[in-house]
Amino acid sequence: MKMFAIAGITGKVGAVAATALLNAGHQIRAVVRSEEKGAAWKARGCEIAVVPDAGDQTALERAFERVEGLFLMNPPNYDSDAAFTDSRHRVAAAARAISKVKPARVVLLSTVGAQVREFNLLNWGGIYEHALAETGIPVAFLRAAWFMENASWDVAAAREGQIHSHLQPLDHAIDRVSVKDIGRVAAELLQETWTGTRTIELTGPRKYSANDEAAGFAAALGRSVEAVAIPRETWEAQFRAQGMQHPAARIRMLDGFNEGWIDFERNRTEQRTGTVTFETVLRELITQH
Repeated sequence: MKMFAIAGITGKVGAVAATALLNAGHQIRAVVRSEEKGAAWKARGCEIAVVPDAGDQTALERAFERVEGLFLMNPPNYDSDAAFTDSRHRVAAAARAISKVKPARVVLLSTVGAQVREFNLLNWGGIYEHALAETGIPVAFLRAAWFMENASWDVAAAREGQIHSHLQPLDHAIDRVSVKDIGRVAAELLQETWTGTRTIELTGPRKYSANDEAAGFAAALGRSVEAVAIPRETWEAQFRAQGMQHPAARIRMLDGFNEGWIDFERNRTEQRTGTVTFETVLRELITQH
């Protein structure tokens, strides 16, 4: 029985990873923002480490000490400033804590396109990867494709017969993967041993387009569903109306997927493929909503 610390355990990927490790007979230290957020995991027998501020190095050291492995992720922020100040603050504290307490290994939930130098929202992945590589601790960068579960944003619109997509052309397929596969692979990696750094690129069974998403919703709902492209010239106004102050990085990320320059590196990386299909995820999203 080994102890693993799981940051982001209240999120979808962290929860799947933690559950897989518990099922394998291991102990879990749930890294959470408050005792209240950790209550459900405490009830499952997990140790709780409260870290209210992800930039608090001292609290992170307590959370990361005496563990066999650590699952780390960067909380999503679609409105990061151009310097990615929030990500740099968090990873600096995490890297210092990891360097000091020296867990046996670290698995970082990174992202497809982490290696891309062109400015876009996913640049945080490269920032995290570089900082953690400098710690000297064995670390695996789990670069996951576009989350299939992001389609949860489209459920209400699909019920009305249309989904509105920033991913275009509508028949342009990209790699997507389910959080179930991401969490499963993260748990598998935490139980492996290696030296140095590894980069694992994780895709789903095949690529999917916006039209494929619409067809999947149509099959799940038993009605016609059409995908409609959101004109690019309207994106900035749309995002600002939603409260964003720094939409440029998100816009360039979408451009990167649409134009093809955000993609997996493939060379000098490990490749793994998930088993959960987009159609399965869409049916589950309909049921959940």
